[in-house]
Amino acid sequence: MNLSRFLNLLPALIFAPLMTGIINRVKAVFAGRRGPPLLQPYHDLWRLLRKGAVYSTTTTWIFRVGPMVLLSTVVMALTLVPFGKSPAVWQFPCDFIMLVYLLALGRFFMVSAALDTGSSFEGMGASREVFFAMLAEPALLLGFVALSQSTGLLSLGEIYAGIDVTTWMNYAPALVLLAVAFFIILLAENSRIPVDDPNTHLELTMIHEVIVLDHSGPDFAFIQYGAALKLWLFALLIVNLFVTPATGPAWNTLATLGGVAGIAMLVGVVESVIARLQLLRVPQLLMAAAVLALLAKLLLR
Repeated sequence: MNLSRFLNLLPALIFAPLMTGIINRVKAVFAGRRGPPLLQPYHDLWRLLRKGAVYSTTTTWIFRVGPMVLLSTVVMALTLVPFGKSPAVWQFPCDFIMLVYLLALGRFFMVSAALDTGSSFEGMGASREVFFAMLAEPALLLGFVALSQSTGLLSLGEIYAGIDVTTWMNYAPALVLLAVAFFIILLAENSRIPVDDPNTHLELTMIHEVIVLDHSGPDFAFIQYGAALKLWLFALLIVNLFVTPATGPAWNTLATLGGVAGIAMLVGVVESVIARLQLLRVPQLLMAAAVLALLAKLLLR
């Protein structure tokens, strides 16, 4: 394996928190407010890393390792996703299944950490998190299968490298459906409106935020940073569909970074113009993503 492929991780590790800053600024513009600084997520992470962590006497080692496992699994998942048309760090047949399993492993440990607190609120949030993930993961896998069918390849890096202008000319409707499905999954997996509100403080309506209520200090910094990397990962899954074969590394980098920033702005727009759905409506939204992915697969036959 070429060690230079690891350089493709640097933009994610450096700029992922900036996506949250872009989302917050877009929402502030829509609300007519000045809003927080663009680099506020970096200041928040640094502040949390300098604090101490507080642990309940009822928690065990599971509560402490949850944030670290979450961050580790997201970083490992990022190594399987190409950066634009640049190859991924690891490429092997059906690696997209490993990607889904890695994200599920991180979720499993965070849910276990929430249950380890013995809090009824966190147990409620853990139940919702697992239920919605159960609906989002099949839609994501269907999307990957459709992408594999469009190129006849089995590795994410090879699949995205094989999507070019000719592919768009032949399968444009299917690829658009996949992009919409991936965007819905992005909103669900990253606890964004209309699925969840990352800024809510009402436990009864929380989904993801309620399972991290008892984390503090560096542990919470790991969770926040892992969430930023996860948002970057799902943004790449969409942007890589639209980045045409690069004429050079500079164009590939600029096009991909611009696309990720565009996804962040789109998330900010969606959160500004759409209200949060009722909890009973969220499964319908995720089923819609699965239906879109299935339609795309049928169009690619």
